[in-house]
Amino acid sequence: MGNSALKSHLETSQKTGVFQLTGKGLQEFPEELQRLTSNLRTVDLSGNKIEVLPAAIGNFLHLKSLTLNSNRLTSVPSEIGKLKKLETLSLNGNRIQQLPPSLGQLKALRTLSLAGNQISDFPPGLATLRQLDLLDLSRNQIQNVPAEVSELQAIEINLNQNQISVLSAEVSQCPRLKVLRLEENCLELSSIPLSILTDSQVSLFSVEGNLFEVKKLRDLEGYDKRQSKTQFRIH
Repeated sequence: MGNSALKSHLETSQKTGVFQLTGKGLQEFPEELQRLTSNLRTVDLSGNKIEVLPAAIGNFLHLKSLTLNSNRLTSVPSEIGKLKKLETLSLNGNRIQQLPPSLGQLKALRTLSLAGNQISDFPPGLATLRQLDLLDLSRNQIQNVPAEVSELQAIEINLNQNQISVLSAEVSQCPRLKVLRLEENCLELSSIPLSILTDSQVSLFSVEGNLFEVKKLRDLEGYDKRQSKTQFRIH
């Protein structure tokens, strides 16, 4: 991409606080953005070939939205934790295997989207994200949803198309969880905690494409009782 085109984008961003440069074959995070650390509120570099998110990302202290979908990232620098105003972090369709503990410092984060990566363990340390509404970990390689999930504040957790065979009963203790998506995993009927039916806040439980027929969930003890008390949908 030519320098003149990049310069034009930078000038626009200085006025608007938005830098959007998608599908241009960029191989590196544009170093020139460093000049705009005090201006930028939104950065979208989706559909490029960026392999490294530099440590300098931690300098963009006013950033509210960072989107790098469909790039070639394999990791996230610990400096991401400095972005105290960040509300949306979207890194779908990369090659990320794990997340830095500093992610838990993003106190304003509402949406964390990591679909289509290579994450094999449910990310620890997300319980400190008190504003989190959506956690999207679909299309990864997660096999186990651990007990620590109970501390998550998310309203929706999307775990579709993983390899999950173990679902901790503590998921029913998530204080704000309304939507739990577990389609196309490796769950047996016996792996579904009854507490999701009897004790949770979940109103939409999505489990199509596992190792049992969804209609069999409706035969479990507690389902009828739950149906009569609240709007609860299984599909």
